[in-house]
Amino acid sequence: MRPTLGWWYTATGAARERRIWTTGGAILLALLFPLINGWLGLGWEAKVIPIALFIILALGLNVVVGFAGLLDLGYAAFFAIGAYTAAFLTSPVSPFAFVREGHPVNFFLAMFISAGVAAIFGVLLGAPTLRLRGDYLAIVTLGFGEIVPLVVKNTPEVTKGTQGMNPIGFPEVPGVLFAVDPIPWYYLIVAVLLLSVVITGRLRAGRIGRAWAAMREDEVAAASMGINLVTTKLFAFSLGASFSGFAGSIWASYLQVIAPEQFDFSVSIFVLCMIILGGLGNIAGVIAGGVLLGGVDRILFDWISGIVHGIGAAIGNQDLELTDVSRSRQLIFGIALVFMMLVRPEGLFPSARRRAELHAAEELGEVAAEQERAVFVEVEN
Repeated sequence: MRPTLGWWYTATGAARERRIWTTGGAILLALLFPLINGWLGLGWEAKVIPIALFIILALGLNVVVGFAGLLDLGYAAFFAIGAYTAAFLTSPVSPFAFVREGHPVNFFLAMFISAGVAAIFGVLLGAPTLRLRGDYLAIVTLGFGEIVPLVVKNTPEVTKGTQGMNPIGFPEVPGVLFAVDPIPWYYLIVAVLLLSVVITGRLRAGRIGRAWAAMREDEVAAASMGINLVTTKLFAFSLGASFSGFAGSIWASYLQVIAPEQFDFSVSIFVLCMIILGGLGNIAGVIAGGVLLGGVDRILFDWISGIVHGIGAAIGNQDLELTDVSRSRQLIFGIALVFMMLVRPEGLFPSARRRAELHAAEELGEVAAEQERAVFVEVEN
C-alpha cells in the first residue's frame, strides 16, 4: 500500500522507512512545539508564526521555480493579493458595502476565496508569459511584483493606500481566542502547512509532476512528447499563487493591519533564498531552508543583537549599544547565497534528481576537459 505523501514514492525499503520516521517525528515536534516552548520558557511564539507562514510561501514558490523551472521574482504580489482580498471580505473599512454594514464573510471562507483570487491572478500573469523563459520571464514577473504594491499605494479610495487597512476579521472558532492568544494561530498555520506539503507531494509524484520535470529540463522535448505546455505552465503559476493567497489571508488577519510596504521585492527574494538554501525541488529541503533562514532572521539576529548590546553596555560604547544586527540582514544573506552557489549550488538538502542533474553536468564537463587535454597532447606530439 502506498504512503500518503508523494516524496516517499521515490524511496524503497529502509530509505522509505527512514523518511516515514523522519516525517512523523517532524510533524510530532511541530505539534508539540508550543508545549516545549512554554516548558523551556523560550518565548518564541510570535517569532515562529511568521517563520511557518513564510515556509508556506516557499512551498508555493517551489512549485513554480523548483518543479516547473519558471523563475518568478514577483511572488510577493500574490501574497499581497491574498492579504487584501481577505481584508476586503472581513474588514469594516472594506470597499464592499455589505461588509461595512456589518456582514463580513467568515474568515475561513475568505481564506479560500483569497487563495482562489490569487490563483486567478497567477493565471493572468502566466498567460502572457507562455513564450518566455529564463531572464525574460524573470523580468516580467519582477515587473508584476512591482506593479501590485504601486497599485495598492495609489488607490487609497479602495485599499486605504499607505495608511493601511485595519482592523481585519479574526477566525471564529468556539472556545478559541485568536484575538489574544498566538497558539491558535500557530496551529492554524501548521494545518495549512501540512495541507500544502500533502498537495505538493502528491502532485510532484503524479503525472503533472513528471510533466513539470520534463518541461523544466527541455520545453521543446516535452512538447514533442505530447505535454501541453500551456496548461502545465498555467497550473504551476496558479497553484503556487494559491498557496501565497492562503498565507496572505492569514498574515493579514494575524497582523490586523496591512500596507503596501509589507509586500515589496525583498519578500520575493527572501522566499527564493529559502528555496535555494534548502534545495530546489525538494519539499523537505525547502522546509529545512525555511526553518534555517527564518530562524536566523527572526531569532538568531535578535540574540546576537542582545549580546552586542550587552558588550556595549559593559564597555561603555554607545555605538555597540545601539547596533542592530538585523539591519545588515540583506548583506549577510547575500554573502551566504554567493557562498552557497560556489560551494553547494544544489542546496543543503537537494532532491535526488536535482543532485544527479548538477553532478552529471560536472562529470560531463570533466570528461570534455579530459578529451580536450588528450587532443592537445596528441597535437603537441
